[in-house]
Amino acid sequence: MIQTRLKGMGVAMITPFKEDESVDYDALMRLVDYLLQNNADFLCVLGTTAETPTLTEEEKQTIKQRVIERVNGRVPILLGVSSNNTRSVVESLKRDNYTGVDAILSVVPYYNKPSQEGIYQHYKAISEATELPIVLYNVPGRTGVNMTAETTLRIARDFKNVIAIKEASGNITQMDDIIKNKPANFDVISGDDGITFPLITLGAVGVISVIGNAFPREFSRMVRLALQGDYANALTIHHKFAELFKLLFVDGNPAGVKAMLNAMGMVENKLRLPLVPTRITTFEAMRRILSELNIRC
Repeated sequence: MIQTRLKGMGVAMITPFKEDESVDYDALMRLVDYLLQNNADFLCVLGTTAETPTLTEEEKQTIKQRVIERVNGRVPILLGVSSNNTRSVVESLKRDNYTGVDAILSVVPYYNKPSQEGIYQHYKAISEATELPIVLYNVPGRTGVNMTAETTLRIARDFKNVIAIKEASGNITQMDDIIKNKPANFDVISGDDGITFPLITLGAVGVISVIGNAFPREFSRMVRLALQGDYANALTIHHKFAELFKLLFVDGNPAGVKAMLNAMGMVENKLRLPLVPTRITTFEAMRRILSELNIRC
């Protein structure tokens, strides 16, 4: 059952670009290999961190296929399929080829700020359009609207192929409410690296991580220790990363993690507008911390 496999540290993969801003597929394949060799439990492809709004349909299809082929079933693949136009998501789910995709991640509709009933009806339509497992994604800082615990639980109870939520509301009380009252066949996954540790102590099953692009081995160890109940050792790793968590998002995502990966010699420090590389002051602060963590850059 896919629900039992979407646990631990999933990685919200970046899209590497060359200096001319074309997709660097060779770097993407190296990143997949690096993540699989360093204990990533599953990969999230074409999410926000992938700069998906700036990718063409052809690029998205190529990225999807190349990652699926490279992974070759070794870990689950969670694919981002989102829009603030419900009909376009439904049509995509009915039309496109999802062979090799284990589940889809679909964000709360953004910009047009639907009511809670509108959010419910959006996910109802998506659930009825596919047999694929669905992971909800609540990130009000990006979408402009919060999906309440009540709405999340209503969707979880009504639609059996909705198996989890990536929660990035930042509201611990809301997340705890969902964990406490959820059905047994529904999981909560952290959508925020910085609160992964406390959220696992409350009952979350893992994280869809940004920092995991750069530090999959270290961050997956923290997640696994926490899931095993070894909170003391997990907390030590959490604190080690605390300053990096802040720097990671100060200039927007994925600017921070691309700067880290660039410092590690893995990708060009290139983003597509309207996103731009992280400021030099942030970059130098990251280099200092990486040096202190004995990570070469």
